[in-house]
Amino acid sequence: MYFVTGNEHKLREASGILAPYGIRVVRLYERKLEVQSDSLEEIARIAAESIERKDILFFVEDAGLFIRALNGFPGPYSSYVYKTIGLEGVLKLMKGVTDRSAVFRSVVALNVPRVGIKIFTGEVHGTIAEDIRGTHGFGFDPIFIPSGSNRTFAEMTPYEKNKVSHRAISLTKMAEWLISNSQQQ
Repeated sequence: MYFVTGNEHKLREASGILAPYGIRVVRLYERKLEVQSDSLEEIARIAAESIERKDILFFVEDAGLFIRALNGFPGPYSSYVYKTIGLEGVLKLMKGVTDRSAVFRSVVALNVPRVGIKIFTGEVHGTIAEDIRGTHGFGFDPIFIPSGSNRTFAEMTPYEKNKVSHRAISLTKMAEWLISNSQQQ
């Protein structure tokens, strides 16, 4: 199955998440439109719709970290915020904040030839750590602690993270939809 992404970390995660379903992930190098929007669903859908190769099965994925005390910031702007102010900048914004609750969201837009775009979402609730912890993962993983854990995503092995992450939830929904729909044909 093709994954249109320039992010090597996302490619590795998707491969690990989808392997148990018998789905081998291959990167597809295609230009896609990356719009600015407050909606991850809109961003993913427009990206998938902008890819000219409608004759093949492929997916795109967009994700964001939504922090309650910051009114959902950085949300769909997570990549830009990570590149500009980084983990330290987000922790600085959270200094002295007691409500550290956050949600990590992932949206997968799957192009199904002769059917169209299907959207699958996943989210994990958690909190923002007081400091940067862990060496695994990427992006905001070192400061996000999923509910039910005392470790950040970056303190988990890739296998552990791939069992509970927002991306695992959205990609699992996609895999289960693909399996159930392939059996109906």
